[in-house]
Amino acid sequence: MLKTFQHTLFVLRLRYAKRPVNWLRKAWYKLGGMQVGQLTVLPRIFVTWPHQVALGYHCRLESGIIFKFDGIWKPGPSIQIADEVFIGLGCEFNIRKGIQIGSHALIASGCRFIDHDHGTALGTLMLKQHGAEKEIKLGNDVWLGCNVVVLKGVEISDGAIVAAGAVVTKNVPANEIWAGIPAKKIGQRT
Repeated sequence: MLKTFQHTLFVLRLRYAKRPVNWLRKAWYKLGGMQVGQLTVLPRIFVTWPHQVALGYHCRLESGIIFKFDGIWKPGPSIQIADEVFIGLGCEFNIRKGIQIGSHALIASGCRFIDHDHGTALGTLMLKQHGAEKEIKLGNDVWLGCNVVVLKGVEISDGAIVAAGAVVTKNVPANEIWAGIPAKKIGQRT
């Protein structure tokens, strides 16, 4: 009897109690201009400019994700996420230029995407200098392990895998497995 009661509470809490909150959160962000596909559930996230984010159909997002468009208002979206993408707990998208993520990508917890730098010229504080900006692209069926950092201008092609903790500074060809700091090829999918 106790087991059935506990199971019932678990199911009610996870399946049904969050639906009204999700609907309200989705409506709120859509009012701000965010594009949210059908069956995509929005947990607690942080978004600086909702109109800069486009989420596809049936994306699965965990809580604590940061969608930070690091710039002044401009037409969007700059953060484009395709259909059926998984994004884990606490990921950060620190974007000034743009990021595109293909369908069926798996992005584990703690991943970071930064598409810009600060300037480094002497005579002016680095804090006040703008550096290079280049768009980030992830292909379809890409898998990034926990705490991967992807830097400006990187393209991770279809089917590629990046191991946990890697720092990606170069393009990753299709179906290759990369790891390390900086990341380099360690294998090939077969």
